[in-house]
Amino acid sequence: MSIRRLPPHLVNRIAAGEVVERPASALKELVENSIDAGATRVAIVLSQGGVGRIEVADDGCGMSADDMALALERHCTSKLPDEAIEAVVTLGFRGEALPSIASVARVTIESRPAGRDGWCRVVDNGDVLRDGPAAVPPGTRIVVEDLFARVPARRKFLRSPRSEYAACLDMVRRLAMARPDIAFTLEHDGRRVLTVPGGEERPGRVAGLTDRALAENSVAIDWVRDSISLGGVAGLPTFNRGIADHQYLFVNGRPVRDRLLMGAIRGAYAEMLPRDRHAVVALFLDMPPSEVDVNVHPAKTEVRFRDPALIRGMIVSGLRRALDEAGHRSVQRPSDSALTMWQAESVPASAVPPQPVDDWSHAAPESRVMERQSLFAPRPGFAAPPPLARAEPAFAPPPEVRQYPMGVARGQVAKTYIVAEAEDGLVLVDQHAAHERLVLERMRAALTGGRVASQAMLIPEVVELDEPACDRLEARAEELAEFGLDLERFGPTAMLVRSTPALLGQSDPKGLVSDLADELAAFDQALSLRERLDHVAATMACHGSVRAGRILSVTEMNALLREMEVTPHSGQCNHGRPTWVKLQHGDIEKLFGRK
Repeated sequence: MSIRRLPPHLVNRIAAGEVVERPASALKELVENSIDAGATRVAIVLSQGGVGRIEVADDGCGMSADDMALALERHCTSKLPDEAIEAVVTLGFRGEALPSIASVARVTIESRPAGRDGWCRVVDNGDVLRDGPAAVPPGTRIVVEDLFARVPARRKFLRSPRSEYAACLDMVRRLAMARPDIAFTLEHDGRRVLTVPGGEERPGRVAGLTDRALAENSVAIDWVRDSISLGGVAGLPTFNRGIADHQYLFVNGRPVRDRLLMGAIRGAYAEMLPRDRHAVVALFLDMPPSEVDVNVHPAKTEVRFRDPALIRGMIVSGLRRALDEAGHRSVQRPSDSALTMWQAESVPASAVPPQPVDDWSHAAPESRVMERQSLFAPRPGFAAPPPLARAEPAFAPPPEVRQYPMGVARGQVAKTYIVAEAEDGLVLVDQHAAHERLVLERMRAALTGGRVASQAMLIPEVVELDEPACDRLEARAEELAEFGLDLERFGPTAMLVRSTPALLGQSDPKGLVSDLADELAAFDQALSLRERLDHVAATMACHGSVRAGRILSVTEMNALLREMEVTPHSGQCNHGRPTWVKLQHGDIEKLFGRK
């Protein structure tokens, strides 16, 4: 068969297969055009998830009749002033979107530049049906109807209207997040589902489009290196999600999905998140156009960096620096589902002790004590359990609550949780999770100074493992020695433990070495040495922390609280779980029906 040129309508349909995968991708192209046109307001209306109808109206610069005709031809654009495609600063620049959409749908374009006449053109699957003047306000309005109606092979692969709508909503959120200076509205099947005003600050826009609680459970990012800047917001590790759909990445204002950036986020939150949880972040990278190639994918959702290692390192460093400054913060308030677990037990009226009628203010101290004791004495027919709390002699007056963010220890529950009173509420601390983080940060600080101090074992201990596990440990022996763990190969299937980190105290060498072997097996070889060391440190810290079930004195509990207040990341353990929660006074009052 000889080589031939494809007809224009077929070329457009092939291009549509690259650019218009589903309604969300068509919507993306239209909204990006509105943004590039200088719009301050963008109104979007969808029907049937965008399959039936997509309408985008803006107050941008508009198009003349001649411009509109060119816009519907392939590779015609106003967004490249010259042939320097590597210097593009607009969202769209290929000139494929409108002709591609018009080749697989019915498209109506109405537009008017300020101070000029309006124009309208209707194109149905590549055929021009109408081309003439129109009375329209300044700006542009584009309606796309019956997408893929005449391309059944494409339409049958679309998902349900609900799924297509979800993809459109996610796309609008990302574009609105990138431009907080623009107002956006979105309606679906006659229902207003999104309204964001223009002129917002970036943190407020991100929180409004994701989760309002993010505003008080996140940290701001502001990091500049050479000509590259990194901004945005990062959720605290304890404010996480089960899927990665709440990670928003932008490069020069362009929403992207990039494996390098996603991997950098995972690296920054390493040992602060459970493996099945994902951080909530919105990162905005701004750099000279020459440092990034945005022409990698027809839909412009992927980019390629000139120096990917620099970008990855910048994201990891910027996120960790911001999280370090968060100190001991975590998601401070228990979830609503946790609060609903508190139940108010109904008490029969006969069981309620009578209220005292005596004037206590004039009674003698001894009589007031006796009266209080009689009120709390067991009544006939009711079994009173023995008190479970303990008291310690007070050698010094208790410290003032307002002096400490984490409060002052008042007791211990189930030999696991520390109860502390803060100025603004009640703090509950998981002693094992909290101490685990403190030990990890001590080890990191010791590593910064050179090496973690080791504690020699009186009798070296032999740990039996399989041969691959021993091979992994032997290969990392020098790295482990930096943490104070000295290992030596002892035959094909055993390791000899000569010393352990002094910070861990009386740890279990067998359990520690076994867990380290498992961690090393799970390591990705692409991880940097620093990331591998963080994994090792986290595993060691877990073995050296205060265990649940250990009774702590009030002095020990307060010492733990004070160290948490000055330790980075103490709001979550090494596995990403919260180390403490706070019941605000308002929450406590709600539990007792006072509010």
